[in-house]
Amino acid sequence: MDAISHHYYTLPTGDWAKHGAALGFNESEWFDTMFNTLRIEDFIKTNTAIMDKHDPEKKVGFYVDEWGTWYDVAEGDNPGFLYQQNSLRDAVLAGLNLNIFHAYAERVRMSNIAQMVNVLQAMILTDKEKMLLTPTYHVFKMYIPFQDATSLPISIKGENSYVLGDKEIPMVSASAAISTSGKYYLALVNAHPSESRKLAIEADKTFSRVKGQVLTADAMDAHNTFKQPNNLQPKAYKQKAKDGKLILDLPAKSVVVVELLD
Repeated sequence: MDAISHHYYTLPTGDWAKHGAALGFNESEWFDTMFNTLRIEDFIKTNTAIMDKHDPEKKVGFYVDEWGTWYDVAEGDNPGFLYQQNSLRDAVLAGLNLNIFHAYAERVRMSNIAQMVNVLQAMILTDKEKMLLTPTYHVFKMYIPFQDATSLPISIKGENSYVLGDKEIPMVSASAAISTSGKYYLALVNAHPSESRKLAIEADKTFSRVKGQVLTADAMDAHNTFKQPNNLQPKAYKQKAKDGKLILDLPAKSVVVVELLD
């Protein structure tokens, strides 16, 4: 199958001379990171429109062969190794990108996080014999039910804006799918670092409850260290319908992946 490949890295500042710090950032840097990463949807949408004219049978797919965050190297580290910490911000960003790729699954046939171990938005960090799992790792594991599943159309009704200064992004991102075994899954990302959100589920099929996991923390830069490797990890998430309504509570700066149940 023919493919068009593309690299895509997210810099909080958008400046290659000074990318921004992996930890200790403020809300402005949090927002700019999300704002810049969401630009990938414009690129995909624009090129999808072009390809739909020239390749209506969708024989050519898009391969996002490298994507992820790129911050300044921590002080004292070798700049050439591109080692960086991985925080809750990276987990939220990972969820946002996965939801976009799912929405354009007819064209986006493959997408690869840039690195697996130690480099850029890595899933694993090591120090000699020590190893830890990053927040990004946990998001990828939470999204496993979406592998080989079929993407379902989904939209968010009502106010859904996160505004900072003169810029605006969606507060909540969502993706839905049905697995090969007929199970329904929903992934939700709340990009706002301080405001929670409630969402009522409306679907052709009736669901009475959900079960899954949520990844969140109090600090925007919550992360795992070799002394505290389990500081940030997913927790169980359950919600039941009340009075015929299934309403999900999304904590601030969170990633939620659930199975929808009858």
